Amino acid sequence: MKIIDKLAWIYLKDKKILSTRSKGKTKFYIPGGKREKGESDNTALIREIKEELTVDLIPSTIEFVGNFQAQADSHAAGIQVLMQCYTSDYQGIIKAAAEIDEIAWLTNADRAKISPVDQLIFDYLNEKGLLD
Repeated sequence: MKIIDKLAWIYLKDKKILSTRSKGKTKFYIPGGKREKGESDNTALIREIKEELTVDLIPSTIEFVGNFQAQADSHAAGIQVLMQCYTSDYQGIIKAAAEIDEIAWLTNADRAKISPVDQLIFDYLNEKGLLD
């Protein structure tokens, strides 16, 4: 089994989660991405969020939420994505950049618009009373 290792920034506001849709994609994903060689989780997450959303995560506020694993969206059966999730405060104004085409604030009612691993994350946040 192949595992795609990714990091994600969970940012909630008014019981909605910040999600992004990349150019050419139909599904929304929790923002984040992959580490570059030698990067720590924090360094990679800070870089990815700056590239995608133009904001600076505040390193002292980064907190681990959990790991979630499921079938990778748009990949062959058996390829899994492992999403290591963090929360963090930020500075700046969130706006789409790089490959991001759209930003949306989603709730559990938007499950059809998201990937299988994001559905697990939505379930977790919903059970904790953090997501409508």
